[in-house]
Amino acid sequence: MKNSISTIAIFAVSIFAFTISSCKKHDMDDMNHDAGHTMLNINYPAAYVVNGVSNNISVIKLSDNTVSETISLNGATFPHHIYINPAKTKLAVAITATDLSGGHAGHSGATAGLKVQIIDVVTGMIDKEISLAKLPHNAIFNNSGTELWIGQMDTIQSQVLIYKTSDWTLQNTINVGKGLSEVTFSNDGTMAFACNTMDGTVTLIDANSKMIHTTLTVGTDPVGAWSASNGKMYVDNEMSQTVSEISVSGMNVTSTINLGFKPGYVAYHTASGELWVSDATNGKVVYYTIVGGVWTLQGNISTGADAHAIAFNSDGTKAYITNQGSGNVSVIDVATHTVSQTISVGSKPNGIAIKE
Repeated sequence: MKNSISTIAIFAVSIFAFTISSCKKHDMDDMNHDAGHTMLNINYPAAYVVNGVSNNISVIKLSDNTVSETISLNGATFPHHIYINPAKTKLAVAITATDLSGGHAGHSGATAGLKVQIIDVVTGMIDKEISLAKLPHNAIFNNSGTELWIGQMDTIQSQVLIYKTSDWTLQNTINVGKGLSEVTFSNDGTMAFACNTMDGTVTLIDANSKMIHTTLTVGTDPVGAWSASNGKMYVDNEMSQTVSEISVSGMNVTSTINLGFKPGYVAYHTASGELWVSDATNGKVVYYTIVGGVWTLQGNISTGADAHAIAFNSDGTKAYITNQGSGNVSVIDVATHTVSQTISVGSKPNGIAIKE
């Protein structure tokens, strides 16, 4: 009898210990979304380049423009654009599970593997994964870093989802147009711009009230409205090969630039007053200035096949261009408009974010 009781007691303790151990492991799995990834130490100024086909992020050390680290994405496929929060502590990467390198229009989107990953800028660890039902072209932090705005592409009614960054709970859902691509903010952070690619429109949303101000007609297949310090937003219209200039305060289209090539991205350089547009058709960056009140072509810089995203460093002396077709990043000296260096990264690099 005594032996039987001892055996039962030991068995009960073993079951209890196994249960506690299992619960602890489950909690760890919930918290650690990147258990197999090696912790890094990116404690220096860096550019983070998303490689859409390699399914990782190349980290470029800005002091010597060399690839210093590679961040894995926990099995995610076709990452797209990347944004950094205002505190320069977190990155948000949209996982599209769809190759968007040929253009953004006409994608109904994958049905599985759609998510946004939140990554620590120093360790490279994935802090959070937000699973999504529809394709997210990007995820972007608001100007205070308290919210993460995510576009959900749909062929009938797209939506903008707004998450609270303190606990990652969904706070708002805003209905916009068809085929939503990028969601971006004005330079002052007061207004969000949702590019409805299939509608040829841009929806303007008040960043505080979350109310829609208006929806503007732009060109064919608008992809992103890119912010500028001059109080304007610049929309790259892929199919019509134009850029639409929108006044943030006036909430109207103030100019249309006819390009003659498919744009990949638009960036405004504050000190020079130049508007840079990546020429995805010819592998160049083309730059314009205002002459007589009109955006006028000033020159171009050959970079690499399918030139895409443009990012200036903090002092505006260098520009970094991702070239999707050639698997590299061009470093441009802004003053001389020449390529000073070409950095090999992964396959189909698209989005880029800079931490300084």
